[in-house]
Amino acid sequence: MTLSELTVAAANVVAATQQKLPPEIRPLARDVPVHYQPIPGEDVLNDGFPDDILGLFTGNPHGSELEAANPELPQIILYLANLWDFAEENLPAFRAEVRLTYLHELGHYLGWDEDELTARGLD
Repeated sequence: MTLSELTVAAANVVAATQQKLPPEIRPLARDVPVHYQPIPGEDVLNDGFPDDILGLFTGNPHGSELEAANPELPQIILYLANLWDFAEENLPAFRAEVRLTYLHELGHYLGWDEDELTARGLD
């Protein structure tokens, strides 16, 4: 699949996932932008993330104040080529992994740490 096709598929999964969120979380999910990139850039790799990372939340979690040390607005980034490779180029598996990765990164936006994400089955 092309990057454009993967982007459309991923955006559709994210939109459908947002629709199924509990009503109190839905507006929060819509407030954090989701960006689609093929692979992580050098800046992400230089921060110590592996080159096969599937997604990333950056910025301050919901409810926290912007910090001078981290003035970046919250965003979720999904790395589509990595997700496609992880899914072994299988569209249903890709969609399932996009959903799981999006929910994992949304959990970080909501302020959940790795233990809380694991407890919710989002690891």
